[in-house]
Amino acid sequence: MSMNEYETITVTREGALATLLLDRPEQRNGMTNRMVREACEALETIAADRAVRVLLLTGACRSFCPGADLNWIGQVSDDPEDSAETRHYQVSALLHDMPQVTVAAINGACAGAGMGWACACDLRVATQSAMLNTAFLNVAVAGDMGLPWTLPRLVGAAKARELSFLPQKFSAEEASRIGLVARVFADEEFQGATRALIDELLERSPTALLALKNHYVAAEQMPLDSFVALEAERHVQIASGPHAAEAFRAFIEKRKPNFD
Repeated sequence: MSMNEYETITVTREGALATLLLDRPEQRNGMTNRMVREACEALETIAADRAVRVLLLTGACRSFCPGADLNWIGQVSDDPEDSAETRHYQVSALLHDMPQVTVAAINGACAGAGMGWACACDLRVATQSAMLNTAFLNVAVAGDMGLPWTLPRLVGAAKARELSFLPQKFSAEEASRIGLVARVFADEEFQGATRALIDELLERSPTALLALKNHYVAAEQMPLDSFVALEAERHVQIASGPHAAEAFRAFIEKRKPNFD
């Protein structure tokens, strides 16, 4: 089901899965202020929808997002939708903190601000032909979209600085080797394999899946002892709930659990 009311992105909903498609194929999904604004507004809506458990972020055609649309920068528009307020630049924070599990399907070029959005997601998968690049210093800017916060947490501080201070293109296979992406799929298998991964997430207990996402977000903001206390309290609640009981029965009976 389409929920689209936007010009630069397309938002669809299929059961517990919402998809945000960066949709400027004529510009390889290059980012503009309008795209930033629309992505922020769409993610705020999805984050508030408790029926959604997984958010898929990907790009139209054979590109994810190569960063800012440099042809657009400097153009003057009278349309207020072509501007973005400071709050709209919280897209990376939304992708990282929202209750849903977020998956970036990197189906092509991924650089600069686009890489910032991808790195803010919980999981990243890439097509074999995808190329990545921090890119910011190549256009004489220090960057945006939270990359200095997310990238070191994914690949380590030293590697993140290397990728940022010495920007150059690197392959999906290299991204996998350094731990930046979780899976690399052959181009012809990418859509099907990505959907299979998402279906695996959606088959999990909704209660446990969303609680685990919340745990990771909370753990980054709390000292260990406080987090363990929170985790233990929630564990007692979840383990005594109907989903855990069904999972235990399914394990004993050697079948898939049914969480409906």
